[in-house]
Amino acid sequence: MTDAAEPAARDRAPAAPAAGARSARGHARRAVNSPLAALCVTEITSWGVLYYAFPVLAPAITRDTGWSTGAITAAFSAALIVAALGGIPLGRALDRRGPRALMTGGSALAVLSVLGLAAAPNLWLFTACWLVAGAAMAAVLYQPAFAALTRYYAPRHVTALTTLTLAAGLASTVFAPLTDALSSHLSWRGAYLVLAAVLAVVTVPLHWLALRRPWPSPHEGATHRNDLPKKHATGRAAVWGTVRSRPFLLLTAALTLSAFTAFAVVVNLIPLLTSRGADASVAAWALGLGGVGQVAGRLGYRTLARRTGVRARTIWVLALSAATTAALALVPGPIALLIAIAFLAGMTRGIATLLQATAVSDRWGTAAYGSLSGILAAPITTASAIAPFAGAALAAVLGGYPTMFLALAAAAVIATLFAIGTAPPTTQNR
Repeated sequence: MTDAAEPAARDRAPAAPAAGARSARGHARRAVNSPLAALCVTEITSWGVLYYAFPVLAPAITRDTGWSTGAITAAFSAALIVAALGGIPLGRALDRRGPRALMTGGSALAVLSVLGLAAAPNLWLFTACWLVAGAAMAAVLYQPAFAALTRYYAPRHVTALTTLTLAAGLASTVFAPLTDALSSHLSWRGAYLVLAAVLAVVTVPLHWLALRRPWPSPHEGATHRNDLPKKHATGRAAVWGTVRSRPFLLLTAALTLSAFTAFAVVVNLIPLLTSRGADASVAAWALGLGGVGQVAGRLGYRTLARRTGVRARTIWVLALSAATTAALALVPGPIALLIAIAFLAGMTRGIATLLQATAVSDRWGTAAYGSLSGILAAPITTASAIAPFAGAALAAVLGGYPTMFLALAAAAVIATLFAIGTAPPTTQNR
């Protein structure tokens, strides 16, 4: 470099950090000012700390405390059931008041519950802290986030929901290795303390700041397609009238059976593949590729929603789930073919997440979304919580994983049949 060039270089040198700082501040401002951007960050963090950290830390917890794996896993499953039941009253509160106080308070409660897990001196208090964590999950995981985006971004909420689920799909990618790295340098208690700090620093302020905009009117931004008829006003009597209707009951049954099947398949895929001759490493890769399939399925959901009616896409998605589950049960190999089927099964799981997220708004509009989706999600989340244990028990009773997968495929076929009657009269031709 010449002498003449050096002063110019020195003059320009400070500009790069300044530009970088401005860029970082700009990203932070956008996250704070955008509910979608903020919820993408908080869902990754909340799912990562409250859900995906546990399976990574479970072996260390058992090793350090002597508590059985079954006992601590049961505590975790109990948290999921509490989250399912808590979603019903929280959904009603969200419809009335909006997500800001609910999700901020839920984040604070989540921090306290994780701190409690780190300090729990015995299994009873450990379980109690998981129950508190379950209440926090009801307030910070998918259901309230879906409700917030559905109201804030209606009638273009499908794009926002797709973006959120794509981002939240990174939770395991980010937090499983992070938790593993923490546990290699700290005890499991120390790892949970660090994760609690991450949860506090990221989720509490973002929920408080990014969700401060006024809560839209129930019908604000709704199109004719999504508007509730006048007789379906947002009062409790009208909500329970919808809940008791045949389409809602069949939809709940269909999505609950489908969720049970999907989660049982995920948890038991590795033992199925190893029973077909795959080594544990290949089976683990197959499970990971199923996660990639989920992302691929979610990417295509907007096109699917645009080109199909509400009933048709529900039937097709659940039928594809039944077909992939049956294929895993019946195809003996080669392993590469089974991995390809596992990828397709992952795609159906990814689509099913958005199918559930839009099930209420597609049929009954956005006005009572929080109440109706909370009621809809309760049995679905409960089925997801018991599926791992029930799947393993079925395999033992039926004599192996292939037979168990065949039983799951039969359940998925029943779910598909239920889906035929899930469209209210006003949406049957859509």
